Amino acid sequence: MDYGVVEALAEWLDSDAPDPWIVETSGSTGRPKRVLLSRAAVRASVDISARRLGGAGRWLLALPASYVAGVNVITRSLAAGAPPVVLGERPFREAARGCDFVSLVPTQLHRLLATDADVLAGFHTVLLGGGPIDPALRARATAAGVNLVATYGSAETCGGCVYDGLPLDGVGLAIGVDGRVRISGPTLFSGYQGDPALTSEALVDGWFLTSDAGRLDEDGRLQLLGRMDDMVVSGGVNVPAAAVAARLREHPAVESAEVLGVPDEEWGNRLVAFVVGAPSLDELRAWVAERHPRSWAPRQLVTLAELPMLGNGKTDRVALRSLVAELAS
Repeated sequence: MDYGVVEALAEWLDSDAPDPWIVETSGSTGRPKRVLLSRAAVRASVDISARRLGGAGRWLLALPASYVAGVNVITRSLAAGAPPVVLGERPFREAARGCDFVSLVPTQLHRLLATDADVLAGFHTVLLGGGPIDPALRARATAAGVNLVATYGSAETCGGCVYDGLPLDGVGLAIGVDGRVRISGPTLFSGYQGDPALTSEALVDGWFLTSDAGRLDEDGRLQLLGRMDDMVVSGGVNVPAAAVAARLREHPAVESAEVLGVPDEEWGNRLVAFVVGAPSLDELRAWVAERHPRSWAPRQLVTLAELPMLGNGKTDRVALRSLVAELAS
């Protein structure tokens, strides 16, 4: 299937006045949306990424081609004159031979550092997207000699358009009065297929209004605070669930974690921690309170063998909410 997408994208890039390429969003928080990407936007993404990375070359396709990150890999490799190498079922070490770049999600990076750290160190650049990177994971990659670049973006921006917190050339980055991250520039999508109302809500005066909360530091570097809908009001306190989850992942007994707010009669919203690991709820509450206000500590713990994931490496939040409902029934 991925090989078919490679061929289709090659034809699309070379055709005369093609229709927009359609990419579905991950649907990590609900119904997926069909995003329309013009060829001009895709080519702009390819060009400004190569300028920031300081080069171009063959890419290893280790992500689904149906998502925007896969489209990025394919088009960037094709632009360099070499079709990407599709990982498929082959060992990573074997598939990586002759490849200069690769794009991964944190789960993949975590696992590959344990098995193929030397291979990762051989890439010109390893892009990391699909979610926030824990400082400890980044430190491991750096110690292994991996040239890692953390990216931020979405299907609506042709994928990553902010590298290590700084926008690529020509990309506008701003924070709205509500704390929402806003993006402008040549890589923006044309709209949502069949949904002009949603398009008009997301594209306002040339800016894409993301679903993420953030702030800019004194150097203009973006610091993400989580999704706008991750700001959970619990007991009258605004709690950034993403910050709590990041703190939980630093616990030595936690392999991975996610935090969501669920409706609760007493608290308005109850903060639930979904954890792969063996700590108790009391341990985790104390751990969070060492760095953050005690009111940010989770009030429920759900221990899992693994977090449910979508095909693009993001946590399946819809599945987690369904699990809470099942446990309560």
